[in-house]
Amino acid sequence: MSEHEHHHHHHHTSGIRHRVGHVLRPHSHATTDKVDQAMEASAEGMRTLWISLAVLALTAALQAAVVALSGSVALLGDTVHNAADALTAVPLGIAFVLGRRAANRRYPYGYGRAEDLAGVAIVLTIAASSLFAGYQAVDRLIHPRAMSHPGAVAAAALIGFAGNELVARYRMRTGRRIGSAALVADGLHARTDGFTSLAVLLGAGGAALGWPVADPVVGLLITAAIALVLRDAAREVYRRLMDSVDPALIDLAETALARTDGVRAVGAVRMRWIGHALRAEADIVVAPELSVVAAHAVAVRAEHAMFHAVPRLTAATVHVDHAPVGAGAHDPHDELAHHAA
Repeated sequence: MSEHEHHHHHHHTSGIRHRVGHVLRPHSHATTDKVDQAMEASAEGMRTLWISLAVLALTAALQAAVVALSGSVALLGDTVHNAADALTAVPLGIAFVLGRRAANRRYPYGYGRAEDLAGVAIVLTIAASSLFAGYQAVDRLIHPRAMSHPGAVAAAALIGFAGNELVARYRMRTGRRIGSAALVADGLHARTDGFTSLAVLLGAGGAALGWPVADPVVGLLITAAIALVLRDAAREVYRRLMDSVDPALIDLAETALARTDGVRAVGAVRMRWIGHALRAEADIVVAPELSVVAAHAVAVRAEHAMFHAVPRLTAATVHVDHAPVGAGAHDPHDELAHHAA
């Protein structure tokens, strides 16, 4: 029997004959329930994008009506900004669609990384938003402009802030639930748009009070706020690109493996996000006297334990090592009493 065995298991297996064949010819399957969860996550992400896009389009339309009434250059800039930034849903939507494509020989892990690329595009858009807001604020300090119909402008700004904040919370809540860093970043992006609208509101208030400099001053403050949001979004996307995971997920996997019957020790556990699905690799140690079939059975139980313990885990690879002969007492669980199970 070989010193090491690699076991790739993506769904429930049964039958001794199948298990022996599986050890001799390692192969990979798609776990039906896990794939269904991943597809449902993509569908939920798409639904969130479409609903939030509709909300933002309605918000921009209402603001455009007030722009036509008031002639406010500040509100016009905010309206165009909101309408353009709503289109960030397009690359993310494309990423969700690409993520549904099956893995192939050129892309053996599938197309989930498209979400991370969409996240980069969103971060760059937030950075552009920050630069645009800062430029507008400095330009208004240098070239002050009077604002007409401040009441209507304030109302439109409130609509812009409310619409963007609603979309931001919806996107971030869905993104965290399905594990999509790009969707969370897009939610943070919507929040920056809300801050920009809030700047227009405060500027309108200052203009109504006879303090026109309020608009650019508040614009600079909002630029700083957008920069803080940019930092959070960039950190989220950077960590995903660097295969960062929450250490608590590693803890869950290690605990599940350690409690599995037949596992003597747990070695390295590694995880990475591919899109909004997790993949894991783990090393376990079993008793030295176990046969190939018995060690395989332990690996099956270990993988199933990880699937139940770790949210959004869709695939796992367990590497089995045998403990040195004479290392530790015999564990009755290591016998293939589970052989008939």
